[in-house]
Amino acid sequence: MAAASAAGPPTNVYPFRDARAAPDQVLEAGPVAHGPLPVPLVLDNGSFQARAGWACPGPDPGPEPRLQFRAVCARGRGGARGGAGPQVGNALGSLEPLRWMLRSPFDRNVPVNLELQELLLDYSFQHLGVSSQGCVDHPIVLTEAVCNPLYSRQMMSELLFECYGIPTVAYGIDSLFSFYHNKPKNLISSGLIISSGYQCTHILPILEGRLDAKNCKRINLGGSQAAGYLQRLLQLKYPGHLAAITLSRMEEILHEHSYIAEDYVEELQKWRCPDYYENNVHKMQLPFSSKLLGSTLTSEEKQERRQQQLRRLQELNARRREEKLQLDQERLDRLLYVQELLEDGQMDQFHKALIELNMDSPEELQSYIQKLSAAVEQAKQKILQAEVSLEVDVVDSKPETPDLGQLEPSLEDVENINDFEPLFSEETPEVEKPVTTVQPVFNLAAYHQLFVGTERIRAPEIIFQPSLIGEEQAGVAETLQYILDRYPKDVQELLVQNVFLTGGNMMYPGMKVRIEKELLEMRPFQSSFQVQLASNPVLDAWYGARDWALDHLDNEDVWITRKEYEEKGGGYLKEHCASNVYVPIRLPKQASRSTEAQASGKGSGASGGGAGEQA
Repeated sequence: MAAASAAGPPTNVYPFRDARAAPDQVLEAGPVAHGPLPVPLVLDNGSFQARAGWACPGPDPGPEPRLQFRAVCARGRGGARGGAGPQVGNALGSLEPLRWMLRSPFDRNVPVNLELQELLLDYSFQHLGVSSQGCVDHPIVLTEAVCNPLYSRQMMSELLFECYGIPTVAYGIDSLFSFYHNKPKNLISSGLIISSGYQCTHILPILEGRLDAKNCKRINLGGSQAAGYLQRLLQLKYPGHLAAITLSRMEEILHEHSYIAEDYVEELQKWRCPDYYENNVHKMQLPFSSKLLGSTLTSEEKQERRQQQLRRLQELNARRREEKLQLDQERLDRLLYVQELLEDGQMDQFHKALIELNMDSPEELQSYIQKLSAAVEQAKQKILQAEVSLEVDVVDSKPETPDLGQLEPSLEDVENINDFEPLFSEETPEVEKPVTTVQPVFNLAAYHQLFVGTERIRAPEIIFQPSLIGEEQAGVAETLQYILDRYPKDVQELLVQNVFLTGGNMMYPGMKVRIEKELLEMRPFQSSFQVQLASNPVLDAWYGARDWALDHLDNEDVWITRKEYEEKGGGYLKEHCASNVYVPIRLPKQASRSTEAQASGKGSGASGGGAGEQA
């Protein structure tokens, strides 16, 4: 992202990159994925982007995740018509033409549509080169949401064990994996994790290396809401460019041109200064064409365009004549067949055919036959004349204006008045009138520029002030204060010594300074605190899951096996340093029918005899 202080010259213009995703190659697993033990597969299942790769044992654990793609699917119109099937992730290229077709398996950050989740997993396994016959013979480390609902984990375990036949699985929270990756090894630490992603922002207290799930809080705001807010702001500001202000371009502005103000009100006051505005505004250049349609055409170009329109109109009329001739010919053949029935003496069939044709007598039939024969013959002559005139026009085309009266079709040939629109869309041809080139009275490039000023700080500010978009939620600072107030003073002091920021929505310049300012305002006078930003807020969750998998390869206490899944159900969870807390559901025991009947009998008797006492 561009830093807030990095101010270019007043005329500096930033073009939109409009980057297209390149299709992922199908990788070969090779020796990386095979060894004495099955190598774990690490899947960071994020609502914005999915990341997949191998956790290779050894001194060199391997590069960054081999596969990174948007967690969206687009179902083509397949089936009998032979259309394209579902496309996933980077196979979609640009998302904007398919925005209305995009589907995500997530509701906020919880996977709920397991059919789409299966498409994402199929895509990951296929492009990682997992060539197992009927099953995926690798342990899997999978990230999940904070306080993930039991139903979602049940469906995910069922999908992994029943559909893919994996041997073992381990679940963990992405932000805790990131925390695990950034802290020193073998250090049991406490702290506060502020994780902000595409759909949600979480604040997680960590006590002695374990998640305190009872005091976790979620704010339903993230990068998706910031992009939508920025899109509405710019569409209101530039109503002439509604279609060009797309969500993909808004995400690009957020990622590369937005920043977090240390003091929002004070920063807005700075933007009121004209000099500050000129030095810090970012002019985003939309694509445009410098040629004005219809203003720089010469007389020859207009003449050629008019002739092309006349040729298209002639072809349209010829096609309609042929279709009308075919229909008339079929009807004439039907009438002649009925007339043959009369000549052959088949009177019963003849009278039935007359009733079907809605005719009363043989004379009426003969009259229709004569009219249709004349119409068919006339249509054939018109088609021949049109072909001859078209050939003459192609062989001997003249530069002067053709006679529009001869080429103009009759109202019988053209049924829709819109067919005449190409003729009347141009002005009346006057070859003698000199054509002057019209110069634009304004700069087209400047007209297609979006001046992004205070919007650079207004869009990301919503996680601190949700009221900017009308959300009745607490911001990050208020939620942080609320969580700290639930602990004793000594625990509060311990937590604020390690405030950890992770997630893609924490990558704005100025985010760490803003969190430090908020903590300074809420903490007691002369108290200390430490704020740390993840080394890579986007990929550290995957790196942490990889490190965790390598550290716990032989530890059976953290992996859920297929046998345990079959015995204890899909909601079963084994706890570890980066996992959710397992909360078993205890259903009340159902009383037997005899007990219920006795209880109901006693209750009815008591209610009948002691009604006065109850009153």
